[in-house]
Amino acid sequence: MSDAQPILKVSNIESYYGPIMAIRGVSLSLSEGKIVTVLGANGAGKTTILKTISGVLDPLKGAVEFEGKSVQRMDPDKIVRLGISHVPEGREVFPFLTVRENLAMGGFLRTNRDEVAQDLERIYGYFPRLKERLDQPAGQLSGGEQQMLAISRALMNRPKVLLLDEPSLGLSPLLVKEIFGIIRRVNAEQGVSILLVEQNAKKALETADYGYVLEVGRVVMDDTCARLMQSKDIQEFYLGAKEDSARGERRWKKKKTWR
Repeated sequence: MSDAQPILKVSNIESYYGPIMAIRGVSLSLSEGKIVTVLGANGAGKTTILKTISGVLDPLKGAVEFEGKSVQRMDPDKIVRLGISHVPEGREVFPFLTVRENLAMGGFLRTNRDEVAQDLERIYGYFPRLKERLDQPAGQLSGGEQQMLAISRALMNRPKVLLLDEPSLGLSPLLVKEIFGIIRRVNAEQGVSILLVEQNAKKALETADYGYVLEVGRVVMDDTCARLMQSKDIQEFYLGAKEDSARGERRWKKKKTWR
């Protein structure tokens, strides 16, 4: 990506679910203050990469470095303390806790109450609806509101790196536009480096600086998002309007001309 030392670097990692290898020698990097996206069909291994970085899965091989220090096989809570926050696929808010309590859980490691209060006000600026629903159980929120809460809870840790897994999943086009607008604002205003896994390739490429394309657990293409959007392969398999996505994914898996 660049000659600068990346804030997050993944080198040749292999991770498994039981006997099944989910990612095969994946390498990628995230520079400080940038947004990087990982694209790929369902089952390509995108979520596994984020779980490996955040410590939910331990890689069998390879290395994960954060700010130049090894973090692979470190407990997830220690990784959070270092400054990496993970917003998982499916939001996973605490459904029986209120919005206020979910946000408090995101900042439970912090001791400076004034800074916590400042960050809460910043979050209310991003997502005014959350302020209106502070005493409502999170399980009663709409899907879009739960996604807002999941992102906000992660931001309450003041992360240096934010891992986002499918933030547009199940949302209306209007809410997708709103969520991605906030992602860009968080990156620009707070300088948070973001690793974004996303099925909505068009939105992801419009939002990120650099992208990796994953196929059956391997990186098969990487470049700036501007160049990826001009790639005929990306246009055909991810950005084409005429071909339905299921057929496109089947054709993508059959294509073996890149490497």
